[in-house]
Amino acid sequence: MKFIATLSLLVSGASAFTPSSKVFKTSSALQAVAWAPDESAFAYGLPGAIAPFEEGFDPLNLADKPYDTLLRFREAETQHGRVAMLACIGMLVTEEPIEYHPLFEAYNKDIGPAIRHLDEVRATSPAFFEVLFLIIGGFELNRARKGFAPPGEGVEFQDLQEGYFPGDIGFDPLGLKPDDSAAFAEMSTKELQNGRLAMLGFMGMLVQELVNGEEIFVNLGLATDRFDPSSVPIQF
Repeated sequence: MKFIATLSLLVSGASAFTPSSKVFKTSSALQAVAWAPDESAFAYGLPGAIAPFEEGFDPLNLADKPYDTLLRFREAETQHGRVAMLACIGMLVTEEPIEYHPLFEAYNKDIGPAIRHLDEVRATSPAFFEVLFLIIGGFELNRARKGFAPPGEGVEFQDLQEGYFPGDIGFDPLGLKPDDSAAFAEMSTKELQNGRLAMLGFMGMLVQELVNGEEIFVNLGLATDRFDPSSVPIQF
């Protein structure tokens, strides 16, 4: 049951949306916000810029691309941000002092740094990764069918469907998406900023655990190190 609940969490991130290359007025409740690009604004006026960089922060000139390309960039950024936010939560709650894990009996022993948990799963249940691959593949196939244009004449690789907002996969059970453009842009910016911070934060936690092998809160001196490396199948 814990495993099922965790899988549900992986697809339950709040939906946030970014504009498309036209003004869209569709019948879908999730695509009810009209949006038009501003060619005179940074990144065509897409949400995501905050103080002190209201005019955008782009030292590598990644935003100096056609609008359709920027939409693909935003789709990738939104999805990676969502995964990183979930990954950060996963890193923190599966280690000391919380130690909630759907795949381990964490209540009776410290299972160590989160970066090694899947190694232990692989050692004890090799078929788990094949099942995980199919589950993730199913989620990605669903996203591709909703967001990307099917192959055909005049369609380039990774072209988004007309009327699709990057990140809007049709999942908003809590009705979080606002109906007006201003509130929509604000919510989208919040999700993007949190996703960007999560990507940097997760990378920092990953590197720290690779360097010294300690759990996050243990490394900060906020939790006791009870981990016994000899108690797990993978030694590191």
